Amino acid sequence: MMRRFVTFLSLIAVLIAGLPLPGCSSPDAVETIPTQDPVEGPADTEESALPEPAHTHTNRLIDETSPYLLQHAHNPVDWYPWGEEAFAKSRDEGKPIFLSIGYSSCHWCHVMERESFENEEIAAYLNEHFISIKVDREEHPEVDDIYMAAVVAQTGSGGWPMSVFLNSDLKPFYGGTYFPPEDAFQRPGFKSLLKQIANVWKEEPDKVAEIATQLTSAINDRLTRQMGGGALTKDLVSGGVKQLGGSFDPTYGGFSPAPKFPSSPSIAILLREHARTGDAPLLNMATVTLDRMALGGMYDHLGGGFARYSVDEKWLVPHFEKMLYDNAQLAQAYLEAYQVTKSPFYKRVAEETFEYVLRDMRDERGGFYTAENADSEGEEGKFYIWTRDEILEHLGGEDGAFFADYYRVEDDGNFDSREHYHAGQNILHLDKPLEATAEEQGTTAAELGERVEALKDKLLAVRGTRVRPSRDDKVLASENALMISAFAKGYQVLGDDRYRDAAAEAARFIVTELKDGDALLRRYRNGVSGIPAILDDYAYMVVALIDVYETTFDPQWLAEARALTDGMLKRFWDGETNGFYFTSEDHENLIVRARSAQDGPTPSGNSMAALGMLRLAKLIDHADYNDKANAVMEAHYEYLALAPAGYLNMLGAVDFFLYPPKEVAIVGTPGSDGVNALLSALHGDFVPNKVVAFIDPSSDDAESIGEQIPLLMHKTLIKGQAAAYVCKNFACKLPVTTPEAFLEQLGD
Repeated sequence: MMRRFVTFLSLIAVLIAGLPLPGCSSPDAVETIPTQDPVEGPADTEESALPEPAHTHTNRLIDETSPYLLQHAHNPVDWYPWGEEAFAKSRDEGKPIFLSIGYSSCHWCHVMERESFENEEIAAYLNEHFISIKVDREEHPEVDDIYMAAVVAQTGSGGWPMSVFLNSDLKPFYGGTYFPPEDAFQRPGFKSLLKQIANVWKEEPDKVAEIATQLTSAINDRLTRQMGGGALTKDLVSGGVKQLGGSFDPTYGGFSPAPKFPSSPSIAILLREHARTGDAPLLNMATVTLDRMALGGMYDHLGGGFARYSVDEKWLVPHFEKMLYDNAQLAQAYLEAYQVTKSPFYKRVAEETFEYVLRDMRDERGGFYTAENADSEGEEGKFYIWTRDEILEHLGGEDGAFFADYYRVEDDGNFDSREHYHAGQNILHLDKPLEATAEEQGTTAAELGERVEALKDKLLAVRGTRVRPSRDDKVLASENALMISAFAKGYQVLGDDRYRDAAAEAARFIVTELKDGDALLRRYRNGVSGIPAILDDYAYMVVALIDVYETTFDPQWLAEARALTDGMLKRFWDGETNGFYFTSEDHENLIVRARSAQDGPTPSGNSMAALGMLRLAKLIDHADYNDKANAVMEAHYEYLALAPAGYLNMLGAVDFFLYPPKEVAIVGTPGSDGVNALLSALHGDFVPNKVVAFIDPSSDDAESIGEQIPLLMHKTLIKGQAAAYVCKNFACKLPVTTPEAFLEQLGD
């Protein structure tokens, strides 16, 4: 593999003399990828605000739905969306394709647009010598994955904006990330690069074709590579935990140097292993990480919710964009930590994150928006930062000084300024949770919390008068599924009816609006649904629908989950490798049909498919689902053994499989005190590996529900009281009627 990379890199060096390979010029110069494979990358508006166009000219993107594409619809570049019209024009005119991939909340995507794509001279050169295609990576992750693999193969890293040059067969021959418009620091400017690429395309077509062929072969190897399988063992889980321990930062938490990205699967596997072993250092790794993330500036202390990542090791300075998928996963991580520790700090973080999503990220139809931008008024983070004088002005001298001290606001600012920030700017953050501060100050947490919340509300209202970052208001099936699961579990743990209703409403929206016959669609915006769903959309939704069932106990959600599982197997299953393709056959114009189980910023589709099938198999007694899930995990044995940190979500599925879940049947009248007490006991403690079903034996459909969910068959009230049955592999203990007895059985 490496020899092949060297070969085509050498060819590129010959073709483009003196042109260094593009890459991330600095951690802040591009939306970077810190790991072996791509990861990444949106805000809070009354309306979904798109930037004012710099030109009155419009291109073909004006007819698109994606906010990111619409942001570029007034560029003088003659952009095409991804599709046959552009490909045919490339073939007919013999021009190479310039492919630009990004997303609406990507700061450096906006920078490259201002510098290059709004530049009349650069646009004219692109229009004359290239066919230019713009892709929203969130709408088309299958396209992004392929060409990101090319950039990583060439440069060793990748990110967004991504800039790739293709031949008419869509095979890449050169790629990078952000390019400045002019040459600087011994690096090529975009203008110079375009001229050299155009010259190479014209003068050395055979060499370009050779590079494209070799690079495409390397991409295929990378995205379809199979390692050896093996039988699952508990050592896989402990090995993953050990690797996390080796990379753990004991001072600031997290599992990598700066920039630091949140890793919810890391927290999940640590909490599970701690629950089994009682090993305190495992819990410490989880809690130190959760504490530092939520105390630092990556957390929005006024409005709730988390930014994408921290540029420093202390979690102080965020990359200010907010992503739905991060907040969904982190809300679940804090919920589980609350179950384990009973810390009110974790409860509060989860509640504030949910409040943020309900307030700022919810579509009127019940779906959830994708992201909020990092930028407003052309500056990253401007919406979120404060001077001490501003705080004193808006809150008054005494309250302002108290608030500024509480949130570590300094006269000279509390972080290193970037060039567009003014001196004295501050990111709100804490040194310790409210409870610890209250103890230091000799007051109660309730009294301190009341004062802090009142002042936060005032300053949040002030912030609301600022120019807000734009919001990417498209609704994506996979990311909505993550948020549906989070709200479902939020209701289970915290009991807020709004969370249950939000989960059910969003699930209903997805299964009705994002459907084409029996096929799932990926994207909805402004009344328009479209784009064939990828594996992630199906797999995440299967898990989400199971979560909604275990929250509402409406069996329709299990029926929907089963239908989606069957559709997923029909469209994505690869029986030769015992895994799932990333795309179905509905996806056209792809040079590679990828398969991967490696996690990025979101879990891999293969791992979520395995987990969903395992859970569904237990609930409806479906042996084939169980066997398929086992086959997926065994097929990835060597990945799990050699690089577990990249496959933590699949390790979670392995954990569920090897440590068989509790199969819990609750019997009683819905909403009764007895049923509520049993459910409260179940969700008050940390019982990660479980499936839960419910039946009202007096209901008219009790018999049909029992047939659909065999776990419920022959389960009855005990002396007229609500009862809980704790089973494993469908062998049940004696039923119990009290929360105390129920918890004792769950702990066995």
